[in-house]
Amino acid sequence: MIEIRFHGRGGQGAVTAATILAEAAFREGNDVQAFPYFGVERRGAPVTAYTKIDKKPIRVKSAIYEPDYVVVLAAQLVESIDVAEGLKPDGIVIINSNKPPETFKKFVKGKIATVDATEIAINNRLGTRTAPIVNTAIIGGLAKVSGIVTIESLVAAIKERSPAKKEENAKAGQDAFDAVQMEGE
Repeated sequence: MIEIRFHGRGGQGAVTAATILAEAAFREGNDVQAFPYFGVERRGAPVTAYTKIDKKPIRVKSAIYEPDYVVVLAAQLVESIDVAEGLKPDGIVIINSNKPPETFKKFVKGKIATVDATEIAINNRLGTRTAPIVNTAIIGGLAKVSGIVTIESLVAAIKERSPAKKEENAKAGQDAFDAVQMEGE
């Protein structure tokens, strides 16, 4: 089973990102689960969401404690919480940042990738400059570094599941797929 944990802030679209990723994996014949975990439910508060993907039926309905991938929609979170907690030894952390992956080595164990999902969202008019919605961009970066879904399945899922601006969201996913940086590249 492939397990992905999303860390973001309320309003960034972490829950929607988990759902869209699950839809893309389902399109490729997988069994999937996507679900959120909320603390205080308000805009800007930390939010965690999960996606599970497997070829076999998924019977365990629980949070993810040993993820294969961690997706961080707000780079500031790496300084305040251990986003990589439980990350499998070959796991990858994908962070929304315009900085190179090596910048985060003092905060994150494991392999790191970065993509400037904020700028991509702004360029595609997703949200506002002060509150961009980065979810479709960050999962485009995840698709590239993980290979868990094809970009074609992801774009189709984005167009189906995005609540608004379907084409702009699909383009953001593709733009991030093309722009993600992996540590050591």
